[in-house]
Amino acid sequence: SCDTTEICNCSSMGLDFIPPGLTAKTTVLNLAHNRIKHIQSQDLWQAVNLRALLLQSNKISSIDEDSFRSLGKLELLDLSNNSLAHLSPVWFGHLFSLQHLYLQGNSYRDLGQSSLFSNLRNLSSLHLGNPGFSTIRQGNFEGVVLLDQLWIDGGNLSQYEPGSLELIRKINHMIINIKSISIVSAIVRDLLHSVAWLEVRKLDLSELDEMQLLRVMSNCFASKLSFKESLITDATVPDIVSIIADMPKLEEVELIDCRLLGTGRWKMQIHVNQSQTIKVMTIEKLSIEQFYLFTDLQNVQGLLSLLTKITVQNTKVFLVPCRLSQHLRSLEYLDLSSNLLGDQSLKHSACLGSLPVLQTLNLSQNSLSDLEMTGKSLSHLRHLILLDISQNNFGDIPDVCKWPKTLKYLNLSRTQIRKVTTCIPPTLEVLDVSANNLKEFGLQLPFLKELYLTRNQLKTLPDAAPIPNLVAMSVRSNKLNSFSKEELESFKHMVLLDAGDNNFICSCEFLSFIHHQAGLAQVLVGWPDKYMCDSPLAVRGAQVGAVHLSLMECHRSLVVSLICSLLFLVILSLVAVGYKCHAVWYLRMTWAWLRAKRKPRRAPPKDLCYDAFVSYSENDSDWVENIMVQELEQACPPFRLCLHKRDFVPGKWIVDNIIDSIEKSHKTLFVLSEHFVQSEWCKYELDFSHFRLFDENNDAVILILLEPIQSQAIPKRFCKLRKIM
Repeated sequence: SCDTTEICNCSSMGLDFIPPGLTAKTTVLNLAHNRIKHIQSQDLWQAVNLRALLLQSNKISSIDEDSFRSLGKLELLDLSNNSLAHLSPVWFGHLFSLQHLYLQGNSYRDLGQSSLFSNLRNLSSLHLGNPGFSTIRQGNFEGVVLLDQLWIDGGNLSQYEPGSLELIRKINHMIINIKSISIVSAIVRDLLHSVAWLEVRKLDLSELDEMQLLRVMSNCFASKLSFKESLITDATVPDIVSIIADMPKLEEVELIDCRLLGTGRWKMQIHVNQSQTIKVMTIEKLSIEQFYLFTDLQNVQGLLSLLTKITVQNTKVFLVPCRLSQHLRSLEYLDLSSNLLGDQSLKHSACLGSLPVLQTLNLSQNSLSDLEMTGKSLSHLRHLILLDISQNNFGDIPDVCKWPKTLKYLNLSRTQIRKVTTCIPPTLEVLDVSANNLKEFGLQLPFLKELYLTRNQLKTLPDAAPIPNLVAMSVRSNKLNSFSKEELESFKHMVLLDAGDNNFICSCEFLSFIHHQAGLAQVLVGWPDKYMCDSPLAVRGAQVGAVHLSLMECHRSLVVSLICSLLFLVILSLVAVGYKCHAVWYLRMTWAWLRAKRKPRRAPPKDLCYDAFVSYSENDSDWVENIMVQELEQACPPFRLCLHKRDFVPGKWIVDNIIDSIEKSHKTLFVLSEHFVQSEWCKYELDFSHFRLFDENNDAVILILLEPIQSQAIPKRFCKLRKIM
């Protein structure tokens, strides 16, 4: 399970213990998702150079105290989602290099009486907690000074001793997943000056009486505050906004996957001092059940004027009130992707006087359908540089549109455009029209530097004359099969061409031509994934100059033709040999024999028509037909015999006749002679009878030795017959 770099992946193998054989060469050991219950002292003793040990999602309930003693170079230890009922500081005593420790999802209720982490001087990220985690004591984090991330997952944490986290001087990212607001308040009080990014998860902020407990947060010096999967109501919004506005160093606020009960009709006017520090606000997947009744947010308009970046994604926004847009005087970046904005609502949202300094606008995946109206609604934005309106449904577009004169970047990918027209602004430097089923591209864009035409239906490269300054172009996943020297040379400034996943016909001449395009060949990227001669060129980022093709890759069509011709000749030869050797007959014979084996072992008495089936060689027919048959059929009482000359059904395959005759006879008479042994038909009759009769352990076979024969003449596969002989 180990590769050349000594990374050993033993995950999901059903292991009950750590496998033996670990050496000092092992650097990464992945034992996740197994059934390991116990870690013994000697299990990891030899892995002295181990850097990462992944033991998550096992059933570990006990660990010997010196199990990790030899892992002085270990940097990552994951013991999450196991069954550890207690944690021992001895486990971590010799892990001097440990940077990442994950202990969440076990069954311990506390962290013990002393510090587990006092020797972990290089610890960077720590994840603790489980549904039963209930207590944090003073001294539990003694020795921990700096952390990049601390995650406490204690939904039912009920006891927190004040000062427990106070010794940590700096935490870049603190994640608190605790239900109790009083506990959250006590933790925040210890982190007022040490945390840079405070993230609160699954907190119920619906009770107005409890909001006073969070007032301590207004004194926190965090620069970023996140609420995830939390509940907010109209009643508590004023207090939350007041707390956020009072935080002295706060620059960024996030609401991710939260739920708001209400329609924005807050019972009290929000009276707070406008925050001079908050510049960024992000709202993603905010659930508002009655979003269609939401008010125009005029109560908070005054708080938004200093924001420079706003993201509101996937929140069912169908309108931004004009007044609100006009108050966004400092906004440079606005992301309203994955919402419900339509053409008319965009016109109202981007009214005159709104968004005066906006530079970047993302309206992707909304309900826009009129490109002309979209451009006109945004045309007054004098500083707009980048516009993303991808994943809308524009369809056919007109020839003339009005756009901001400063627009340089336009994304129209996945917008159902069937043909590009002069509606596209000529000021663009970057244009993306990927995934639109375009069959041609011929716009006059004199300033264009980057053009993305991925996943269209182009059969030829765009004409270079209308786009003279093009530097990079992607035509991946189109229907190109070649392009001429003149076409490529016409792009005088081109240094990057991504033409992967097309239908190019590979030839040495074609590649030689590409190779000598000095400016292009040095940075050719992604050339192509499905190049019909794709072995060396399928590597993305390979330079054409480094490619050396073999005869097979240079003349793929010729080689494939030769292989197909040889394959055809081999098949034709096999057919001829099979015809000459009666292969079809033998196949039918095998099928008949298999059917015979599947039939019931004994035929019903009513189906038995003959006393005996006679198997003999044609060379012995004189004695059989004139002497033996005459004697038996004229006896008193007479015997009824089955002879192939007389009783086989005309037109029926001979093998089926043999099988039916044997099955419909009480006995089978074999007239053995040298001629019999040499007859192929007699051998087949003997073969069927051997299975049907000898294998049933009955006495239905009668052997008549017409003349002395050698026992070796009987085929060895008829072992019982040879024994009877």
